[in-house]
Order: sequence, then structure tokens, then C-alpha cells
Amino acid sequence: MRLTALLPLLLLAPALPVQAAPAVAGLSFSHNDWTLACDNTRTCRAAGYQNDDEDGNLPVSILLTRRAGPDQPVKAELMLGQYDEVTLPRQLSLQINDAKLGALKYDAAAGTADFSAAQVAALLASLTRSSHIVLVGNDGKRWTVSDRGASAVLLKMDEFQGRLGTPGALVRKGKNPEAAVLPALPVPVVVQAKAVPTRPADEALATSAALRAALAATTSADDCEALHPGDSMIANEGPQEITVQRLSADKLLVSQACWRAAYNTGDGYWVVNDRAPYKPTLVTTSAVADDTVTIEEGHKGRGLGDCWSTASWAWTGKAFVKTAVANSGLCRLVAAGGAWDLPTLVTKVQK
Repeated sequence: MRLTALLPLLLLAPALPVQAAPAVAGLSFSHNDWTLACDNTRTCRAAGYQNDDEDGNLPVSILLTRRAGPDQPVKAELMLGQYDEVTLPRQLSLQINDAKLGALKYDAAAGTADFSAAQVAALLASLTRSSHIVLVGNDGKRWTVSDRGASAVLLKMDEFQGRLGTPGALVRKGKNPEAAVLPALPVPVVVQAKAVPTRPADEALATSAALRAALAATTSADDCEALHPGDSMIANEGPQEITVQRLSADKLLVSQACWRAAYNTGDGYWVVNDRAPYKPTLVTTSAVADDTVTIEEGHKGRGLGDCWSTASWAWTGKAFVKTAVANSGLCRLVAAGGAWDLPTLVTKVQK
């Protein structure tokens, strides 16, 4: 079944009041035990995990965050696996290739920690070569973070941020000036329109055969099984209920169930004229919720629920604009819902 590739930190750069598509597309990239998400402000986040191919490795993840622009530092933090009930240590320290690098700034209640500047430097140096990165608890437990895929992910981060060949590059350092590094971009602002009351006549459209036919014409069985005869469970249940909500003086939001999988569902949403010809504009066939002027997607990467993808849209009065896309990292049993928020699209929604 379909899982939209895509939960969001609204970041740090000044906001620019636009409602168009962002000037820079975000980036997702994964290799072995590391994954990368860079957003439209050029902030990048790389997350590494335990090697799942080796038995006995306890779940753990390290997150590296770097804003765009010259001379920007890398922030490093970690989360110990807590998807299952575990007893977390009271203290936690870092070892790399058997060198003891001291205690981490550790929150024992949350199982999370921050790295000092010196620890970050040692970690980054180790990730560009074969290294043994271990977190050691005062109770003797050890969590090993894999280096498999780290250099490829960090190289991709440098490339996205325009750091290749500069002193601040993480992988391919060089003598190009830091001033040549790509600047941070502002967070786009999306101005969300207010909801308007739905009229009784609007709701009557829910039974319109002409409207249902118009919706079907915008999709295929791959997108919306329920609108197309076939062997799928949801299609064999017969016509799905259509919900109609008013968006503006002449536009409606209509929705209905489209598909159902083992642990995910998808609803279709369209903007239509409030009278024939309806001329539907499809927003998504993979939504899970709405409040009329916003639409949300949220899907598990697997049934365990330790990794998710999300997206959202806002109604501007003219169209639904995508306002967020993110995932929670690799499916590695670190935490229910995933360890991190790794956005590729961030905006500031102004209501």
C-alpha cells in the first residue's frame, strides 16, 4: 500500500510572508544506519542508529542538527531506546574507539542527552572513518551507534548546504572561503483563511452521483480504491460516505475514504465548485484528519509505530498550500512515534 514519503519544528530563520512554493525543495536521504532530512530553510538534521543487522545491539539514536550559513556549529543530541519498558541509567558517558570522552549532559528521566562542543568534534571526526561509538551507563549497559552510512549522509548534508571544499565541511574540507557557503533561507509564511459556515444545501451534495463521478475522474484505483470498482476490501464495501464542508463563497471541501491497509488509512480531499460543473482539484488521497481549513496526513512506517511520516495543508482562501512535511527517522524501536522530528518542509502558518 501507499505510504506517503514524506511531525514540525518551525525554525529559527526570520519569516517571509509568501504563499507560493518554497524557493528550495527539501531533501531526504538514507544510507545503511543513518538518515538525513534537510528542509526548505536549508537546516539539515542527520540521525544515526544502532546496527540492526547485529544481534544484541540496544536501540539508540544520535541526532546532528546544523543550520545553513557560514561558520554554523553542529548540535548533537541522543535518545536511548525506550520503545519497550526499560530501566534507564542514572549517568551516561561517551567512548569513541575506547577513548573516554566524559559524561554527557544527560536527562535520566527522559533518556536523552546533549553533547558538549568537544564531544561533538570528536564524534564528527569519528563518523568520517570506521569507528566504535559507545554510550556507557553507570549500570554497565552499553549502547553502540553505528557508523555505517554516516559519511555518505554527512557528505550529502555538506552538498545541500554548499559546504563542500570549505573549512567547515564535515567530509570534504578545503580552502574555499566560508563566505561561499549557501545562506539560511527564511521560513515561508502561509496566511490561513478562516472557516465559513456550511450550508444545508452543501451537505445535500453528499449524495450527488455527478459529484462522485467527478471525484473518480481525478483519481485511479491506485490512489483511491473506493472510487473505482475492483477487488479491494474498501471498494467492495460499496460507495463511501462523502463529507461536504464550505470553504468560501463558491468553493467546498469534499472528502471520503479512499483506501485502507493493515495499519494505515487514507482519505481523499478535493476542492470543488459549489455547483456543477464541480471541477474538483485533488489535494491528497492519504489524509487522516481535517478541521476544514487544514488537512493532515500521518502514517506509520510499520505496524509497531516506531516510525512515522506526516504532512499538512492550510486553506489560503484560494487553494490548499502544503505547510509541513516530516518523518520521525528510521524504524529502529527507539521510541513510540519515532525518536525525532525530521522536516523537509517548514512554514509558519498565520491564522
